[in-house]
Parts: sequence; structure tokens; C-alpha cells
Amino acid sequence: MGSLGRRFQQFWSVYLCFICVNLWLKMSDLIKFKLVIAYDGTAYQGWQVQKIGLGVQEKIEAACTRLFPSVKRIHSSSRTDTGVHALGMVAHVEIPKAEFKLPVRRLALSLNAFLPHDIRVLSSVRVPEKFHARFDATGKQYRYFIWNHHSMNPLLRHHAWHVPRPLNLKVMRAAAKTLIGKHDFKSFAGTRSYEMESNVRTLTRCDIKKSGQQLTFIIEGDGFLYKMCRGIVGTLVQIGYGRFPADQIKAMLAHKDRRAAGMTAPAHGLVLWKVFYGKSSGSRRESAPTQDLE
Repeated sequence: MGSLGRRFQQFWSVYLCFICVNLWLKMSDLIKFKLVIAYDGTAYQGWQVQKIGLGVQEKIEAACTRLFPSVKRIHSSSRTDTGVHALGMVAHVEIPKAEFKLPVRRLALSLNAFLPHDIRVLSSVRVPEKFHARFDATGKQYRYFIWNHHSMNPLLRHHAWHVPRPLNLKVMRAAAKTLIGKHDFKSFAGTRSYEMESNVRTLTRCDIKKSGQQLTFIIEGDGFLYKMCRGIVGTLVQIGYGRFPADQIKAMLAHKDRRAAGMTAPAHGLVLWKVFYGKSSGSRRESAPTQDLE
């Protein structure tokens, strides 16, 4: 190697060191916060920033930028589909120390001042630099609401599915128990334009509660496929009015074909209720296998 080549190599080594040091300094000057967010999804085309239409994420990022000009992006635990709501969406945001002049306890309140009334940051806490809202999640809970009466409650028209037909709750609960455990849930998921690496997910809870005319489906798991919760609820409702027998759930799972299961429940009855963090088996990516789009 000639002297020119050695000089170039030395220059390149110094340049890479400079880039690494600069990146480290930049990262060390950031403060990371975990946000818990609630929103009414009626007016939005889901969580994610959209090319056409409005996403919830876009509104929150705009509020962050108003307070902290350098902040352009937040990172969420999940995504929700058009019309789906959330009470416990989690996101993290990194804010430069030089721009953060607020008491930590006032961050949520300050962000809410720039948000529309159908979106609220419920809490904000400082978290370690290594925290990631998506990859550190070990599970999620969704709830789905149904108004089971011949007349719809007008106060719930944007937040519950109106099912006027009588439902057999006993057989629905029996079928729901069959879904608990580790299964391939392809039969209950919406179709995508690409093949998933794995359709296997683990449900730890699938309960149906009744209070007056309202039914609440509580579904917990380590991750969810596209429209999976809504496919489960729609199928259980059809079992409730006799379209399928309760013991057909096992055959539906075995088929691994969306056509084998029941209908997809409408979006407006679904709420991302809570995201869980804590110890779990497997790696971070295994514990949260997909970024849900429910």
C-alpha cells in the first residue's frame, strides 16, 4: 500500500471515530420518556402517520414539536386500525436535554395543551435509555364492547358494536376457552399483501363479561395479528347465535385459512386497553412478535 493509501486509511479511521463519538454525545444528550396515551379513534385513520388521512401519531408528534422543536418522531408499542380506540397505548419519545425545561410531572399536561380533545397523554415518566415501547412489551390487552339489545344505546354508537340478536353466552364462553394457549391464528387474522414470518401467538386470556346489555370481551396475549381480535370476536358472536358450533374453533385453527372462521367484527368496538412490560421468556423480539395493527 502506498503512502497515499495509508493516509486515506488513517483519515477514514479518524472520520469514523469522529462520527461514533458525535453519535454517542448526541445520544447522551437525550432524555427518554414513556407516554401512556388514550384516544377516541373515530376521526382518525388509525395510529400511524398516514400519506392520506390523519393518524393519531401525527397529532402527538406535532404537539411534541411545538414544545421541543428537535423532536420529529415518537415510537409506539402498537398500531391501531382506522376507527379503533385506545386507553393504554404506550409510546416513547427522546427529547434533547437542552430543550427540556419543564418539571417531568408537567410533560403530559403540557402536551395535552396542544392536542385535540379526543387525544390525551394520561401519564409521562422518564425511562432508561435502553427502553423501547415496542420491543420491551411483553403483552397486550384488548377489550371489545358489544351492545346486545334490539335498540342501540345512542351514547355508545361510536364505541360498541350493536348486535340485536339474542346470544348464547354459555356456548360463546366455552368457545373462547378453546382459543387460550399457543396457536397459529391465521384463520382469525385479516389478509395481508405479504406473508407473515409466523402466525403463531399465545393468548393468556379470552373472557366475556356481561353487565346489563353490554358484553365486554377481554383478550390478552403476547402479540396480535392484523385484525385478529376482531376476527375472534366476530366468530364468537356468530357462535352465540348458532352460525357455528362451539367445538368448531379447533377445526378453524387447524385450517389456517381465514375463510374457515367467522366474520370480522367492526373496528369501533375495539380498544387497546393496556400494554404490559416486565419479565417474560424469550428475547425482546420474541416477547412482542409483531407490531399489532388491530
